[in-house]
Amino acid sequence: MSIVAIVIPAVVLFFIIMSGIKVVKEYERGVKFTFGKFTKIMGPGIRLVLPAFQTWQKVDVRIKTIDVPDQDAITRDNVSIKVNAVLFYKVADSQKAIIEVQNFNYAVAQLAQTTMRDVVGEVTLDELLSKRDAVSQKIRVIVDKATDPWGIKVESVELKHVELPEQLKRTIGKEAEAEREKRAVIIKAEGELIAATNMAKAAKMLAEAPGALHLRTLQSINDMSSDQSNTVVFCLPVEILRSLEGIGKK
Repeated sequence: MSIVAIVIPAVVLFFIIMSGIKVVKEYERGVKFTFGKFTKIMGPGIRLVLPAFQTWQKVDVRIKTIDVPDQDAITRDNVSIKVNAVLFYKVADSQKAIIEVQNFNYAVAQLAQTTMRDVVGEVTLDELLSKRDAVSQKIRVIVDKATDPWGIKVESVELKHVELPEQLKRTIGKEAEAEREKRAVIIKAEGELIAATNMAKAAKMLAEAPGALHLRTLQSINDMSSDQSNTVVFCLPVEILRSLEGIGKK
C-alpha cells in the first residue's frame, strides 16, 4: 500500500472531523439532530457534530427585548388610543423553542401585539392610565402562559406610551385645570377660616385684658408713623369712650 493511499484518507478524515467541531458559547445552547431526529442539548464548550449525519442549531438563552410597536386599540369605554410596550423574555427550554415553533422571536412578538390589544379592550381609559402596572402584569401573565409550550419564559412587560386623541387631551387638560382651581378655592377658604378664627381669639383676649386694646392701638400707630407719606388719624381708645359713657350716666 502506497503512502499516498494512506495519507489522503487520513487528511480527508481530519478535515471531516475539523468541520464537525463546533464551539458553543456560555450564553448559548446547541440543539443536535441525528438523521433529522432530536439527539440532545449541547452545553457550552467544544462539541462534535458529524457532517452529513448530524445537524445542529444554536439558541441564545440570554434575555431578549421585543419593542412592541404602536397598536390601535379601543378601551372598554370606547376610546380609540394607540399604545406600545416593551417585552423581556428568554428561552427556558431550547428543545421546545426549536421544535415546537418555527420562529419563536416572531411568534412571541405577534402574540404580544394581539394580547396587548385584547387586554387594553378590557379596561377603561381611567384604569389604563392609573393602573398601568396592573395592565402590564396581566399582559405578561397571558403571554407567558401561551408561550410555555414553546419553552419561552416572559420576564416582564412594560407599557411605554399611551397616545390619546387630541380632542381628549384638551378635555383632560380642562378637567385637570378645573380640579386645580377647585383645590385652590378650597385651600383659600380654609385659610380664611383659620385667619378668622385666630382674629376672633385675639379680639377676645384683647377685650378681656385691661389696657390691651390701648397698647395695640399705640403699636399700630407707631408702625404707621415709620412711613412719612402716611397721614394718621388718631382715634380715642375705646376705654376712654367707655369711661365717658360712665360719667354721662352719673
